[in-house]
Formats: sequence, C-alpha cells, structure tokens
Amino acid sequence: MTPRSWRTPATSATVALLTLAGALTAAQSAQAAANRIRLGSSTDADRAGWSGPAFTMNGAGSVVAASMTRAVDAIRGATGSLDVVVLAGSAPTSGSRTPECDTVMGLAGVNSCTTWTLTKASDGNNAQVNTDIRKAEFVYFAGGDQCRYAAWKGTALEASVESVVAKGGGAGGGSAGHHINSPVVYDACNGSVTSPEALADPYDSYISFTTGMFDWAHYGGVVNDSHFVTRNRMGRTMAFVARAIEDGLTSGGAAWGVGVEEGGGSLYIDRNGLATAYGKNSYVVLGDHRPERADAGRPLSYAGFKIWRLTPGQTFDFRNRPTCGYYLRSVTNGVPDPNLYDGTPSACSSGTGSARAS
Repeated sequence: MTPRSWRTPATSATVALLTLAGALTAAQSAQAAANRIRLGSSTDADRAGWSGPAFTMNGAGSVVAASMTRAVDAIRGATGSLDVVVLAGSAPTSGSRTPECDTVMGLAGVNSCTTWTLTKASDGNNAQVNTDIRKAEFVYFAGGDQCRYAAWKGTALEASVESVVAKGGGAGGGSAGHHINSPVVYDACNGSVTSPEALADPYDSYISFTTGMFDWAHYGGVVNDSHFVTRNRMGRTMAFVARAIEDGLTSGGAAWGVGVEEGGGSLYIDRNGLATAYGKNSYVVLGDHRPERADAGRPLSYAGFKIWRLTPGQTFDFRNRPTCGYYLRSVTNGVPDPNLYDGTPSACSSGTGSARAS
C-alpha cells in the first residue's frame, strides 16, 4: 500500500486512465485461477506425530534461512522430513515464481514446498488449496498485501492453517505475512499509514484492524509490524497499541506491539512461547494502561510505553512476559520522545524475568 505522503495530484484524464486500468486489472484478478507450483517430492511426508508448534515472524517477505531451519528442526524433532506450503496473494513481478520455496528447499529436512498464489477471497475455500495445507507441517504467508490475507478470515483456509499448528506443525510469514500472524492485524485495507500520520490521529482513516483470525498460543494481545526501523514504524506501532487498548481489541487493559526489522530480521518462537531474535533487531512494545488521549482527529498522548530491544540472539518469553529490562518512551500531543529505537533498560532484580541473551 502507498502512503498518502508519497502521492501526487493527478489530472482528470490521468485519473480516468488509472480508473480504467484498475478496473481491467480487477476484472483480470477476479477471473484468475488459483495457481499451484510444487517443488521437491510429489509425495507428502508421512509420520505419526510432530514436535511443534513453531513460528517465524519476519520483517520482510523473504524466508530467513536460520530461523526457518530452527522451525523445521523443531517441528520434525530433527529427524525425517516435512512439507511446507507458501501462500501468496499475488505472483512475483520479476525473478523466480517461487522465491520462498527456493530458499525452503535448500534446508535440511524439507520434503516438498508448494506455492499457492490466490487472487480472490473465495480461493480460501478452494478444495485443493486446503488439502495441501492440511497435509503440510508449515504454512508460510509471503509478503505483499495483508488485506488480501485478512479476506480469508472465516474461510476453510483459516481452519486449515489452524489445524497445521494444532497437530504440532507451524506457521509464519514475512512483511504482510508477519502482520497476519498476530491476533490483532493492522490490515492496511484502507491504505498504508506512516508514523507521523498515526501519531497525529490514531483514528486516521488509513488505520484499520482485523481481529478474530489467528490467535496462537502465548501470543495473545499482540499487533505485529514489519520493516520496522528502516521505515520508521515505531510511532505507528505505538498508535496501534494505544488504539487496541482504547477500543478493547485486547484483554486486561494492555496491548503489545512486535516490530521486526527487514534485511534478514526474524523472530523464531518455540512451542513454549520463547522467542529468539535473528539477523536484525526486533522490538516488543507494551502499553499497560489507557492512553492519556486517543481521540479521532486529535494527536495521541501516551505516557510510558515500555520497549524491549532484542538484538540478534536475545530471547523474549511471551508465555511469561518480563516485567523489567525495558526502556520507556512517551508520546505527547503526537510528538514522540527522541531516540525511540534504543535506550537504557530498567534493572532486573534476581529472579525477575527479562529479555535475555541466549
């Protein structure tokens, strides 16, 4: 999605041409059939049980080999092999038609990798798509447009992905695929919002959420964000967290943001909810009280977001969430404190949980 700040005025003729082109593209997409490409064995792996679940949350769309290897090994118990399904809302515009599977097939313990490109919400009820998902042990949502993925809420696809996790498999994704794997999804169905826009108005029309889709164990109350540092998204994550609390999208009067950086950033999360950062820094942002001000058309004010900065190798326990080791940052009349991405963490007393180096 393109932020408003990147848009330029267009003439009426240009608008007409763009409208016509958009209509043709939409008509072509509406008629496009779901597309399947399978790499590796044509026969699915067969075994009695799996040892997950395991999850990968990536800051960009690409599979991160290190965290994916760990997920694959955890799910298969380091023996045998498994099958992966990649779900995409659109085909790549250049290069390989199966970029995620190209990486996955280079990992030990992978029997096959199937890419499904689904262009319509109704594709979520495609029988072959759901058969492939249910036979797989890991489902990866590619980068792209999370609004397309949110449209699969309530389809058979949602239940199929949940069945993979329930049997001890795993799920994950990158960029848009990272967004869809949190229980509160910033769905971008109205467009993409920047941090200054979100802080100036936490009810900006470009901010919309989908809830009630995936709610993985130990990951409750979370809204994910991607491309985190490069695209300066801490501010908008703060706004998302404040909105989630104010609107009751999470329970207990608190909400959590999980931001993962691009360029190889990934969070691997094991069956017990222990997350390990890979590649680049990740951030966990806690809002533990109602905003001082979160009103439509007015700038956000929030005192004391608690932020954990996870460098590669550090862990964060989502099952037993830490109560120290964070630094504090606030937003006053839409203006955030300086130095949002680094700070001196609060001290932890003996026996108190915190983010840790592995």
